Amino acid sequence: MKSINPTTGELVAEYPDHTWSEVETRLEAAQRAFKDWRRTAMATRADHMRRAADGLEARKEEFARLMAVEMGKPVTAGRAEVEKCVWVCRYYAEEAEGMLADRAIPTDRPKSYIHHEPLGPVLAVMPWNFPFWQVFRFAAPGIMAGNVGVLKHASNVSGCARAIEEVMAEAGFPAGVFASLLISSSMVAAVLEHPAIVAATLTGSDPAGRAVAAKAGSLLKKTVLELGGSDPYLVLADADLAAAAATCATSRLINGGQSCIAAKRFIVVDDVAEEFIELLVAEMSKVQMGDPLQDTTRLGPQARHDLRDDLADQVRRTVEAGARLRLGGSVPEGPGAFYPPTVLIGVEKGMAAYHEEIFGPAAAVITVANEDEAVEVANDTQFGLGAAVFSRDVARAERLAAERIEAGCCFVNALVASDPRLPFGGIKTSGYGRELADLGIREFVNQKTVVVG
Repeated sequence: MKSINPTTGELVAEYPDHTWSEVETRLEAAQRAFKDWRRTAMATRADHMRRAADGLEARKEEFARLMAVEMGKPVTAGRAEVEKCVWVCRYYAEEAEGMLADRAIPTDRPKSYIHHEPLGPVLAVMPWNFPFWQVFRFAAPGIMAGNVGVLKHASNVSGCARAIEEVMAEAGFPAGVFASLLISSSMVAAVLEHPAIVAATLTGSDPAGRAVAAKAGSLLKKTVLELGGSDPYLVLADADLAAAAATCATSRLINGGQSCIAAKRFIVVDDVAEEFIELLVAEMSKVQMGDPLQDTTRLGPQARHDLRDDLADQVRRTVEAGARLRLGGSVPEGPGAFYPPTVLIGVEKGMAAYHEEIFGPAAAVITVANEDEAVEVANDTQFGLGAAVFSRDVARAERLAAERIEAGCCFVNALVASDPRLPFGGIKTSGYGRELADLGIREFVNQKTVVVG
């Protein structure tokens, strides 16, 4: 496993892959650990999880720099990511017991209720874009529920994977309750087949999700998938355009645009399109690329050179199909996987930026005649992760968000973001199942019906 600094192209570190024998040893350890961990008192689990939060907090600067050198995240964003992991650990340490309490169901029997039991070792296949948050988004609820976690992280963030394993060990979690496998994607199927693994969760690409779902389905093992997104942000004629443009630009540039729930398609009613585009270009222009290790940098490099090249190709194909560039659109000279803030206008059906997930700092503006057409275009996608609606008429925007937009979550006058207190997940090819909140912690438990006659 090699970690390459996307800012310089230099080798950061090499990590030896685990052999299959080492993988089996770790899976068997997870299986053994589960037998005791499932019986461990909730208060004890919570104590370990709070200590994990403390460990993350104490090493925040170290981990922010690690993310910067492994995948190009600016250190300011890295610190915020670690803080969010601290939050989710403490949240579930406090709330898990109540979320998993027995739930009485009135029937004609003396006593009927739902009892929640953990399933066992869960395989988590996680991506590089939020290398700490994606893991703790799964691990905090899953481990508090009594399961144990087996992580297969993206190969370019193996340092982050090892750091997370250290945090969990230093927090006092028993050996086997959390383990990281340094393996290639080609070994995931074999891990799924191992009898120790009872379920899997994956955050990643559509092809990766389909492969894991197919294999797990053939084995009748439960899965939760959070896949790609092409989030539409609808800007209606009565929107506060300055506020909308600022929010849209922020969402588009979060993590260098490398986020499943980043704004990607900006669907703007024709009456205000010209003004909105000018404001969006101005907001995007404010952000300069730079060294992610500097506190002043908001936009670092893309995580890998091949990903930057894929993004450049999507922009090129969109322009060749008739769209126009209002900002950016050229790969800069020099080292690093950099790509500038880019605004495409005149994007239409049939173009790459209309249909494909654009995983980088390129905004696709689609102009429509009215609100109904905006909704039609928003839903004209294989994806269904997040969406946002901008309008001064909040009640009207809320109706659109709740009743007409096809997505797992929809925000009004705000950018889409995950929150430990709210369920998170998608529909269509953006996946299925939910993470976070009470729904998330119950995905990997047996909701057992108990009736006393």
